[in-house]
Amino acid sequence: MRQMADYVDIVLKEPHSEKQRLMIEYPGNVAAFAGRRFGKTDAYVQRIFWHMPGRPGLYWWVGLSWQSASMKRAWREVTGIARRVLHVYGLDERKYINNSRFEIRLPGMGEIWFRTAERPSSLAGEGIRGVVMDEFSLMQEIVWTEYVQATLLDYGGWAAFSGVPKGPNWAANLWRAAGDREGWLQIHATSYDNKHIDKSAIDAIRGTVPEWLFNQEYLAQIVSGEGAVFRNVIACAKSAWLDAPEPGRQYVAGVDVADANDYTVISVFDVAAKCEVYKDRFRRVGYMALEDRLHAIYQKFGLSSMAIEDNSIGQPVIDHLMARGMDIIPFHTSPATKAPIIQALASAFEHEEISILPDEVTINELTAYEAKKRAAGYSYSAPAGMHDDTVMALAIAWWAINGDSTVEIDTLPDDLLDYTGVNIL
Repeated sequence: MRQMADYVDIVLKEPHSEKQRLMIEYPGNVAAFAGRRFGKTDAYVQRIFWHMPGRPGLYWWVGLSWQSASMKRAWREVTGIARRVLHVYGLDERKYINNSRFEIRLPGMGEIWFRTAERPSSLAGEGIRGVVMDEFSLMQEIVWTEYVQATLLDYGGWAAFSGVPKGPNWAANLWRAAGDREGWLQIHATSYDNKHIDKSAIDAIRGTVPEWLFNQEYLAQIVSGEGAVFRNVIACAKSAWLDAPEPGRQYVAGVDVADANDYTVISVFDVAAKCEVYKDRFRRVGYMALEDRLHAIYQKFGLSSMAIEDNSIGQPVIDHLMARGMDIIPFHTSPATKAPIIQALASAFEHEEISILPDEVTINELTAYEAKKRAAGYSYSAPAGMHDDTVMALAIAWWAINGDSTVEIDTLPDDLLDYTGVNIL
């Protein structure tokens, strides 16, 4: 095998800020809470290659799972740099980059292994020089305390943590403690700290999500993990009830179809005014009566569309209504789809963009509705023993009016961060 020379000049990226530079170069442990798109993944990819030449050995990248976008991006970036190193020496990358085991070997520098936190016990045993704990705020605490921490003892290795805060959990405690611990660096950065992102794009997001969510995800603030979801409900409960449509107005409806124990709720909105103008709430009727009732409201208001949850009994109802010539938009409720529409509705109330009928049942359901912190994010539901049918009908109607209006800045070109002139070997 061809031996690697003593020195090769590999150009890495220039940090976009002093905070990102410290995340790369600090020799000890780093705990970083940073807003989305700050450049956490990019910084820690650079960190591994910055430290490897001076301390050859084994390095780990520990992420949530291979479904994690940052995990996939990190693997892509690390292998990209590794290929450049191997190419300089004329080495066949297929012998050094194992895409099935997610391991990289660089002669003269060491190895980089990618591992997930899904099975913490699988992380025991190896002595490593450094580890990146990516999205650590979503991991179990034992991943660090019982397994990864011990692997650093042999060589006095460093740990670099990154993520967005997820409430006052163990990760928040570790980040707070880092500010006072010798050999540790605490970093706090917001999405605004990345100079390559248009600040107006972040401002646009601020107007589409609840304040607590923006503070957490983009300002990297530690906020309470549980609590009421909807604010300003009373201020927004000011719509006027309509018994018939007004000429020249466009109307849509959101429908939460329920089984025998819950309520079916129909919420009709004036599209331009974004105000609720009619509501029907009922239960314990047969399928035919339910479909007739939906059809009657559709015709009464000349709806341009009716959005209906297709879960459970919803799909056969949708099929029958479409057979009647109705324009039906199916909405499938899942953890992945429910959170965005609830957050969009919460933002509409918070910014007073929506107007609803002053209905006591609706107001009670909205004010009681809860967010609860889970390992993978937040779940939304009514408290035990209460209904959320009017909430879901409103959320589906609001989704039908606005479509996918969420502004995202999660996908930027890999070369957007203007890195130049950093030598690693």
